[in-house]
Amino acid sequence: MSEKSKIFLSGVVEGFYGRPWTMNQRMELFRREQKWGLNTYLYAPKDDYKHRMYWRDLYSLEEAGQLMALISAAKEHCVEFIYAISPGLDITFSNPKEVAALKRKLSQVSGFGCRSFALLFDDIEAEMCGADKEAFSSFADAQVSVTNEVFQHLEEPQIFLFCPTDYCAAFCTPSVQLSKYLNTVGEKLHPGVDVLWTGPKVVSNDISVASIDEVSAVLKRPPVIWDNIHANDYDPQRIFLGPFKNRPAELIPKLRGVLTNPNCEFEPNLVAVHTLATWCKSGPGQKDVSMDGEDQSSDYDPHEALQLALTEWLLEFGRADSPDDSPSRGARSKREVSDEEPMQTDGHVPGPKDNPLYTAEPLTLEDLTLLSELFYLPYEHGPTAVAMLNQLHWLRTNSAAATTGAVTSECEKVIEWRQRAEKFDDMCAAVVQMFNRLSNVPNRRILYDLYNYICDIKSGVSLARAFVKTLGGGTPHPCMIINDDPEPWGFRGGLSGEFQRMLPCHGNRDLFRTPPATRVYTIRPSTAEDQLAVMKLFKEMNAETQQSVDLIGDRLVEGLVPSTSNCNVILEDEAGLCGYVFALADAKSIMTKAQFPEAMLRDYPSVMSVQIHPKVPDPMLAKRLIGQVLSSLRESGSQGVYLEFRSNDRRMMDFLKTLNFFQVLRVDGLPANLVVMGTKL
Repeated sequence: MSEKSKIFLSGVVEGFYGRPWTMNQRMELFRREQKWGLNTYLYAPKDDYKHRMYWRDLYSLEEAGQLMALISAAKEHCVEFIYAISPGLDITFSNPKEVAALKRKLSQVSGFGCRSFALLFDDIEAEMCGADKEAFSSFADAQVSVTNEVFQHLEEPQIFLFCPTDYCAAFCTPSVQLSKYLNTVGEKLHPGVDVLWTGPKVVSNDISVASIDEVSAVLKRPPVIWDNIHANDYDPQRIFLGPFKNRPAELIPKLRGVLTNPNCEFEPNLVAVHTLATWCKSGPGQKDVSMDGEDQSSDYDPHEALQLALTEWLLEFGRADSPDDSPSRGARSKREVSDEEPMQTDGHVPGPKDNPLYTAEPLTLEDLTLLSELFYLPYEHGPTAVAMLNQLHWLRTNSAAATTGAVTSECEKVIEWRQRAEKFDDMCAAVVQMFNRLSNVPNRRILYDLYNYICDIKSGVSLARAFVKTLGGGTPHPCMIINDDPEPWGFRGGLSGEFQRMLPCHGNRDLFRTPPATRVYTIRPSTAEDQLAVMKLFKEMNAETQQSVDLIGDRLVEGLVPSTSNCNVILEDEAGLCGYVFALADAKSIMTKAQFPEAMLRDYPSVMSVQIHPKVPDPMLAKRLIGQVLSSLRESGSQGVYLEFRSNDRRMMDFLKTLNFFQVLRVDGLPANLVVMGTKL
């Protein structure tokens, strides 16, 4: 086909790791795709053995029947069924028998009525075996050679996709433009074969027109986006119910297509697929539009698209007539009610002093909007989630106002704190109410796909709610009290969480960043007037460590030894001093005895003492403070600086390691309760 006659591929790729979707779910997907104007389904479930691990094995008669039924169902709903195979785990590209096995497998699927195919080489090792190294000049050359041969064997189908091993910009070395791998693909891959691409990253926060222009120039063809923005197979605690966004509709005429690889759970993907369909209709590139359509401005609004999807999804929650439904409260209305098993309301009328009958409240669009905003997108929380986190942060930071109020200004602060606490409580109550309504929906299939997530968020919100009540002087339910011996639901993460908390990078990708500090910090030279504040901070930070070891740095802080000019600086905010650094260029000059070996003092002649209060949230402030003193020491001619602290001062050890300025020094004869760290200048 000519490039102009190719339609824009829009739809879904079942390409995640985990339990594949069922036959009924896939057929329901085809129905929805046709209804919403999408036209493509790429069959690529990672855990279908015969798709990936046992790719050489032919399908059995029973499996063949299922695939033929799928292909036929897709055709009935005007959806292009693309069969993908992933031989990259262990194929020997140079072995003719291996290539023959690949052709045989795809010929079998072709016999089922499939007319579109894909060869995937994603998520594999890039090292070739010895035989392939002798036959091919590069890994890309090997993949392209086999792909072209298979493409021609299948008589050059109209739709044939190739997924490269370097399928996003982050994998390209040294860059997209200079990647030898991608350039080989662009130059040697048959022009009739289209290339899958995930964008700047595996899970791309945004995909720009410029980035697509760049990769298209290298590939010599527009890519098909394999979009992982809603994929959740990498994190069992997250699901994504936000809209398709951060992809301008101006991309459409520059792409061959967009296929979303969504959540592992089928039912919640209505939002991902529906909003993608709305996006595709917002500019050129809709179903059956030619690839040479003119670029138009986008009228796509993610918020409006989300509301359209949620409105339709709300109807699905009320359905209980699916053949997949198991006997449940939701499906009970479809069963015959026997005399032995009366309905709850049959014949029972509560007395005036009895409990009223429990009545399930219907789910609302507001509930689904809240659900979506709590489980939004990989790089972004929804507005309500952000508001709750900001509110909790403020309440925790200003918790002192919850129990004070001696003067008028403090009374106003107390009032504000209590008003915010009440607002936060209302937000938490809405989450619990949403959970209760979801728990009683007729469509149990959707509920069961969501249950682990909504149960987890309800528990987390309830704990936060109890914590705020504690701050305000209230008494929460006993099981929600946060202490040293919590119930299992009082902490999260298991072993994986323990590992993450031990790593230095933990938290640097959290979606909720602490709001920017409103404090203004000042770095300035220390004066005699600062001595009282310096000693106060010094004593506070060292209150829990032993004082049995005499540290030269302590003598600098206490003013017993004068520091070198320009090497005594402090950090302060509106509340006062919150950090200091004191240094002496020639530490040996004040030593009464040889406390350290001569070799160490030659390399690290200067000594430093540093303290930063934990309330300072930005480590860059500490780096600037220390960096200013290191610069002064360097100008004085020093070759290196050391600092010492007690071995039981774990806070100082962790703090210094985080800064990446200093390394632990091995010093002979050092007392067991002393640690020395240093850096060359």
